[in-house]
Amino acid sequence: MTALSILDLVRVTEATDARGALDNARDLAVHAEAWGYRRIWVAEHHNMPGIASAATSVVIGHIAAGTKTIRVGAGGIMLPNHAPYVIAEQFGTLAQLFPGRIDLGLGRAPGTDQLTLRALRRTPEAADNFPQDVLELQAFLAPAGPNQRIRAVPAAGTEVPLWILGSSHFGAMLAAELGLPYAFASHFAPELLIPALQIYRSRFRPSEQLARPYAMVGVNIIAAGSDDEARRLATTQQMSFTNIFRGARGLSQPPIDDIESYWSHAEKAQAMGMLARSIIGSPETVRAGVDALVAETAADELMIVSDVYDHATRLRSFELIAGTAGMAT
Repeated sequence: MTALSILDLVRVTEATDARGALDNARDLAVHAEAWGYRRIWVAEHHNMPGIASAATSVVIGHIAAGTKTIRVGAGGIMLPNHAPYVIAEQFGTLAQLFPGRIDLGLGRAPGTDQLTLRALRRTPEAADNFPQDVLELQAFLAPAGPNQRIRAVPAAGTEVPLWILGSSHFGAMLAAELGLPYAFASHFAPELLIPALQIYRSRFRPSEQLARPYAMVGVNIIAAGSDDEARRLATTQQMSFTNIFRGARGLSQPPIDDIESYWSHAEKAQAMGMLARSIIGSPETVRAGVDALVAETAADELMIVSDVYDHATRLRSFELIAGTAGMAT
């Protein structure tokens, strides 16, 4: 059976401040653990008032401290924003605190705009060093050699599992070459999903971490009691995408009855193109959509985004999704 996991955007809403969003993320993890989800990840975004996970490693610690068995990780750390040594220290520390439960997904996008990138003291050219930075980070997490003068303390020897994240062919090729698990972001970049998976699997080289390809597929899923109810809940995410196109990085908004009154024809086409693989509906609709996606992609794992405004309703969505897979009772 394909494993199910969660990507939590740690949304700050018009009704919830940043502290509330962080506590909601931890509460979701507690429920997800009980429902049988394999892992919960949070992602690095900067200068976005509606997302509270900029200090990603700190958020991971907050979530992991409230749970016992579920894996917690980054989906992902935007490595060009950081020195690999510092990320090794951070995630090695997390691995010491929560052994066997920490994942480290790595991306090469900035996770922000160019102005904020300068505030991070990074340059756009830093992304060109991404493959070398991944190898450097991996070396700092490996057992230290006898004559190694620079050690990432207390990270050395923790061997935190690395993932490569991607929304294009580049990540697929790098994950295959390094023999690492690969997570494709089809929850916002669906067009290249199938070609990227084909590249990854056909070029995969076994490594010490991974003997055979392991592919995770990101997907938006919103489940509710009926198709109509789920479609209404989905307007929150549709408005968020529309606002990004408008350059308006605001807070998450409650669902509306008529999304057509919110966006223009051009905005609708752009948003629905990015959300093309979303699965929205009743448990029966969601089950059929998930079965079709797994049959098409042969995904080893689905990383689910359920971007619902109200926390209790979002919990119910994830519970229904788990139920369609026979995890939750």
